[in-house]
Amino acid sequence: MTDRKRNIQGEGDKESDRKYRERTTEFVKSKKGQDEIEHAGDLSEEEARRLRDYEEKAKSRAKDEDPQIRNQSKA
Repeated sequence: MTDRKRNIQGEGDKESDRKYRERTTEFVKSKKGQDEIEHAGDLSEEEARRLRDYEEKAKSRAKDEDPQIRNQSKA
């Protein structure tokens, strides 16, 4: 049982991090990954309308607009 415990690295598991990064890089370079990236954020008309409705509902309940948004430069 002690051999098994030695392989557990916890949150700083460098081996798992390395494997995750390798798989992610491989996916991003793949045809499927490129297709997913190209279409990321695409919304149907229905989804866009629904999100606008939710945003308006949230704004109507807010006390005031976030000053950081209001003061952003329009560049």
